[in-house]
Amino acid sequence: MHETQQTRQQFTGASKYVLDEELAQIVNISMALEMPLLLKGEPGTGKTMLAHAIAESLNMRLIVLNVKSSMKLVDALYQYDTLTRLNDSRFGDSNRDVSNIEEYIRMGKIGQAFVSDERVVLLIDEIDKADSDFQDDMLDVLDQMEFDIIEIDKTIRAKHRPVIIITSNAKKDLSDPFLGRCNFHHIAFPEPEMMRRIVQVHFPEISAELLDHTITAFYRMRDFRNVEKKPATRELINWIRALKADPDFQVKDLVKGDIPYLGVLFKKSPDYAIARNMVSRMRL
Repeated sequence: MHETQQTRQQFTGASKYVLDEELAQIVNISMALEMPLLLKGEPGTGKTMLAHAIAESLNMRLIVLNVKSSMKLVDALYQYDTLTRLNDSRFGDSNRDVSNIEEYIRMGKIGQAFVSDERVVLLIDEIDKADSDFQDDMLDVLDQMEFDIIEIDKTIRAKHRPVIIITSNAKKDLSDPFLGRCNFHHIAFPEPEMMRRIVQVHFPEISAELLDHTITAFYRMRDFRNVEKKPATRELINWIRALKADPDFQVKDLVKGDIPYLGVLFKKSPDYAIARNMVSRMRL
């Protein structure tokens, strides 16, 4: 496809997304080369939010394909609504022409991105949930920017090549052919200084004292041993929101090791029990 003005747009971040230089470079080169960008990293590192930020920054519509383990590629391309057609033929109370199968074709998320009159951001979230055949066949479609609707013998070709962001929580290895057709970036969990910047974006008026002590306590809790699901950025944001909403909370409580609202940070029962035990020891 010919390069368009939209292709040459540069992503520099969004109102609620703090961007480092390396990530900005790989996003922009992926758009320029018209290649999918594969993002890996633990949950809560901002992989999904990056797609939202790109859409906001470049004023594009975001289409999200949430991958499920049982999903077939055709479900992401289109669906033939045979049940509705059967009901229409039986009861005859629809304005649709039952003999025209095309009236019962509904675009899936990839299909919606292809037929859109404007360029969109297509987020394919948690691709590692799918099997390798789904992954490789999907990239064939995204390479060719077209797919066939068998029921009506029609080829759907993309009006515009989407900006494609693919995320993986690295729970399952992706195939070599898949990896070879994507650009790649690993989003590491933010270091404390980067996290300070993220928190300040969400809470511009936060006091230096509250910022310092919540960040310190947060990273200390992330180091608790045997925790399966460590608190991530969204948990920190929600925790600070909870602290600010509590009229009885005082920052000096954190200094003493009194950590309220552990249930905002730890979402699994075993993790919560570990956290309560560790916090009790911190007070000693």
